Amino acid sequence: MGAGLLENLFSLKGEVALVTGGYRGIGLMFSETYAEAGADVVIAARTVEKCSEVASELSRKHSVGAAGKRLDIHDSESVDALVIEIIEEFGKIDILVNCAGVPGSEKPVLEMTDQDIDDVMGVDFRGTFLTCRAVGAEMAKRGKGKIINVSSVLGKISARNMSGYCASKAAVIQLTRVLALELMSNNIQVNALCPGYFRTDFNRDFFQSDFGKAFVKKMIPLNRVGDVDELRSTALYLATCPAFLTGAEIYVDGGHGIA
Repeated sequence: MGAGLLENLFSLKGEVALVTGGYRGIGLMFSETYAEAGADVVIAARTVEKCSEVASELSRKHSVGAAGKRLDIHDSESVDALVIEIIEEFGKIDILVNCAGVPGSEKPVLEMTDQDIDDVMGVDFRGTFLTCRAVGAEMAKRGKGKIINVSSVLGKISARNMSGYCASKAAVIQLTRVLALELMSNNIQVNALCPGYFRTDFNRDFFQSDFGKAFVKKMIPLNRVGDVDELRSTALYLATCPAFLTGAEIYVDGGHGIA
């Protein structure tokens, strides 16, 4: 297989990708990977200044179109307005990555408040639903698109004191499956990336603590957390996958889910 064929298989030149939560952590990995592969990238979150900073750097480094946009993932009007703005500016959305998320409150169910469950479900599930609905409608008009929903290994397995997060990520997996069925006739592939534990700025201190090290040794068969760069090839594959791959959950978790 020649280099030219490989470049064609995994090139995103001419594509436009929207990455929610794309300025840090796993979302930043998606933004960087797609820009490096040649896509124009729109990074959206409430912290528009940080989105714009990352977008400017990607544009300079990879000579692609890039923009930071403000998005309130809870609000359907904000989501719909963002989609309209992107279509007006870039002409289309080929790839949607739903990476905006929160960990939720780490409490037993009996101690959780209404607000605790509303906060995590509102971002992790409802926000994903709203962007899938708005972007999916535009993709359906064009008969083309890739939707990548970032779930978690905790959408499949359970963890104490994480009921809101586990439930929201399980809901994202089921949304992915249903959307895949509903949109396959429009040539839209909908898949879920389900990461395990990856080292980010958010959790770095935890995994350096004695408790964190003990957790890794007990729970992750590879005896380490992942490096975010280990998700890059999967992220690129999901953006270029054939039509026959849809409704799938891809776990990248160091064996956590099978231990």
